[in-house]
Formats: sequence, structure tokens, C-alpha cells
Amino acid sequence: MPNDTAPSDAPLYLTTKEVADLLRVRERKVYDLAGADEIPHRRITGKLLFPRDEIMAWIDGSGEVAPAQVPDVLTGSHDPLLAWAVGESDGGLAVLQNGSADGLACFAAGKAALTGLHIPEGDGRWNRSAVASLGLRDCVLIRWALRERGLILPPGLADKVKSLNDLAGLRVVRRQSGAGAAALLDQLLGAEGLSTDALAPADGVARTESDAAIAVASGAADAALGIAAMARQFNLGFLPILMEPFDLLIHRRAYFTPPVQSLMQLAHRAEIAQKASSLGGYDISTMGEVLWNGP
Repeated sequence: MPNDTAPSDAPLYLTTKEVADLLRVRERKVYDLAGADEIPHRRITGKLLFPRDEIMAWIDGSGEVAPAQVPDVLTGSHDPLLAWAVGESDGGLAVLQNGSADGLACFAAGKAALTGLHIPEGDGRWNRSAVASLGLRDCVLIRWALRERGLILPPGLADKVKSLNDLAGLRVVRRQSGAGAAALLDQLLGAEGLSTDALAPADGVARTESDAAIAVASGAADAALGIAAMARQFNLGFLPILMEPFDLLIHRRAYFTPPVQSLMQLAHRAEIAQKASSLGGYDISTMGEVLWNGP
């Protein structure tokens, strides 16, 4: 029986060559096994990878892997309503705000119970293709809220900026690489025939929706692609562009744990609607809707 006690820094996924070496076969045989769906595998960003724990269980002949405990961590993109709900539910969830792409990678690596996403995919689609492409299992994508997104502007520019084209030459605060808002800004500018080169740089990077609004309110930037709730909180101008989905990807084995259940139960109480109305720019009529159910 293979030794399934792995070092703490052992990779969660093995490459085709590593699996071939482990099985003492040629790599072609590993590809054939994966093609016939006879060996546990994933296709992540087009690359064939093999979950180490599942491979060891497959070799042992059990075909079953004891569910690993997922940390009580919410990762991914920042949402003010969700941040409030985590604190209000008092379930003990730790929060790591690192953007949609990094949050999804963190989730896929088993380092978080759930992650917040708003990844634009074109043609009005959001999040689902990014999640499905990872070949993730035992997880579900649910709707958290729709958020009004647009340009956050200082009072002096609110009457002058009427479209994205009016941003040319202005200092627009950028979001970190991998953030959903960064991808959306590139997409929106491209649709108008603009590039980021047409925008003047603003100092620093906004890592949260709050940071984006603060940059405008403090005068560090002339504009930000942000959400209506933050413009309202800082008494700033706002030019609406679209309603974007903000979704939660949750591990099934974490869904019924006390921290996640505390959050989900709050989502069905009157307080969440009151808070959404107070923040402004939210539509929570589809909160909790299942959008994608992994195998």
C-alpha cells in the first residue's frame, strides 16, 4: 500500500509525468487512462492535473478519499453587503479579500470554504465558465446579489463625465491584476475602442470596493469603476453602467458547517433586505439561487 502520509508542502495536484513515475508507466498510458475516465483527474486552464489524495486512494483500490476539512475562510472579491453579513452572522468565518481570480485559485486549492466572484465572460455571462473550466467537484455556485456598477466620480466631474469615452486623460484608479473589476474595465474600454493607455495613471491600486471609492473621495483619482453602494457611502457622483452578478462558490462539505450556515441563514432574514436597501444599488431578489452544481 502506498504511503499516503505526504509532507505539508506536497502539491495538491500531480502532473502527468509525476503520475507516470508513480505508476511506473509511460506518460501515454496516463493520458489513455484519463481519456477513458479511469483515473481521477482535472483539466485546469487546459492542463491535465491529478489530485494527489484521489490518486493515492485510487492506487490503494478504495476509490474513496476521506473528505479533507476546508478552512472556515471566505476568500475572493470584496462586497460590502457580504462583508456586513459575515460580521452580522457572527459565525466565525475568516475573510481574505484577494480578488476574484486569486480567490478562485485559493478555493480550488482547498484553502477556503467559499469565494466571492464577479468574473465577466462576455455576452452577458459571468462566473460560470471560469468555475466549470477548473473541473471542480463537490461545490455549488449560488447567487449572492446583483450590484449596480458604474463610474464613481467626484462632485466636480459628475456632470462632465457622461460616458466611458469621457475618461480619456483622467486619472482612473486601477484594481489589482485578477480582480473582476479590472477585467470588466478592460472589457468595457475595449467595447468603446479605448485602451488603458488613454487613461492617466492614478497612484496605488484599489484592492476593495471601499479602496476604489476612497481614492476618488481623497482626490487621489478622478474616477473609479465601482459600485453604487460605495459612491453613496462617500457622497460621490455615480454614472451607472450595468447590473453585475456577485456570486458565491461554496464547497458542499462546508455548506452545512456552522460558519457557512450562519451566513446562509442570515441571507433569508429581513435584516439582509434592510441592509441592502440602506447601502443602495443592490438587487437581492435572486439571492440563494443555484447557478451551477458541480459533479
